[in-house]
Amino acid sequence: MWARLQESCHRRASRYETKVFSKYGWEVRKAMSKTTRCMQLTRAADYAVRVMIHLAALPEHERVSLPALALASEAPASFLSKVLQILAHAELIESRRGTSGGFVICEKGRKATLRTVIEAIEGPICLNTCLTTGRSCPRKGWCPAHPVWREAQAAMVTVLERQTVNQLAGIEQLTDGAAGTMKLGMTGPVLTLLTTP
Repeated sequence: MWARLQESCHRRASRYETKVFSKYGWEVRKAMSKTTRCMQLTRAADYAVRVMIHLAALPEHERVSLPALALASEAPASFLSKVLQILAHAELIESRRGTSGGFVICEKGRKATLRTVIEAIEGPICLNTCLTTGRSCPRKGWCPAHPVWREAQAAMVTVLERQTVNQLAGIEQLTDGAAGTMKLGMTGPVLTLLTTP
């Protein structure tokens, strides 16, 4: 999964070109934009979190169609269907075909933390290859950056394990009543509550 993410970032970066004047004249060099240089969740993980919060906020056992979920999460239906398949395979949601079919959140999905949802889509969270289980970086023993990577990853994992999908769905409902309709996603009050101790 991580290799595909890196490949996708490199492909996006190759689309951005800048003209640079060298001693031989104008030259086109490829440059990464600011959006491709930052560390961020993939769209798939973000959509997964949006969908899980939306499903948890609904009455128990209520099934929702793919088009309705795509509308609620502001995600393309064709892309979202792949995300939903992964969530169903991880047993966080159930899917049923047919006229009375749709998607419903499982009890395991309600109790899942943000880390669980993200890792269902992305695989294990890992800021650097030296932190991957089973891999050994020859620099690990003396590299001054290794403890920093380890601490940063531990902090991120701690934050992502603080809130369950059910808790976030409750926050979403409270926000709806106080300030009108809130867009689904990792912005605004939800993110603030996640990052404060």
